[in-house]
Amino acid sequence: MTDWRSTMEQLVRERERALLGYAYLVCGDPVQSQDLVQDALVKTFSKPRPGLEIEKAEGYVRRAITTVFIDQYRRGQRWQKVRHLFQSDEVGEDEFAPIDVGAEVDVAIRSLPPRVRACVVLRYFDDLTVPAIAAELGIAEGTVKRYLSDGLDHLEGTLGALDDAERPSETVVVSGRSGRS
Repeated sequence: MTDWRSTMEQLVRERERALLGYAYLVCGDPVQSQDLVQDALVKTFSKPRPGLEIEKAEGYVRRAITTVFIDQYRRGQRWQKVRHLFQSDEVGEDEFAPIDVGAEVDVAIRSLPPRVRACVVLRYFDDLTVPAIAAELGIAEGTVKRYLSDGLDHLEGTLGALDDAERPSETVVVSGRSGRS
């Protein structure tokens, strides 16, 4: 049985770049992705987890990254509703506005709503099934299918046809006759 601290240290040492890449796919911001990984590590290892293996720990941290991102988005939405009560209308131009990195896929994924983005990332970058995504996010499978369909439609509208993208609710039926008599 390994100590949970050594598991966390090994996870950070060996899988930090993969976790940062995953967080970047979820949020689309390199600085926020670092914060997401840090928050997810704190959330995962804030209580001792004896006997936690490195593979399971990475899964917990990845799930925590998605959860933390969605929670932050919700808090931001609530703040947007009351922000005008605390700020004056005179706000200067932001000199530290996000820099355009020029990657079409990055821009397209960042333009998706957070829940849709989470579903698309979990399906096509984490390779989870629809039931697994539903369980991970705590939503119905039909909702996941709708989010995936909406996400793919948006991505196709932005990037063009996605030839290798599978539709979550489509079934391919092949019918025809054999050439033999």
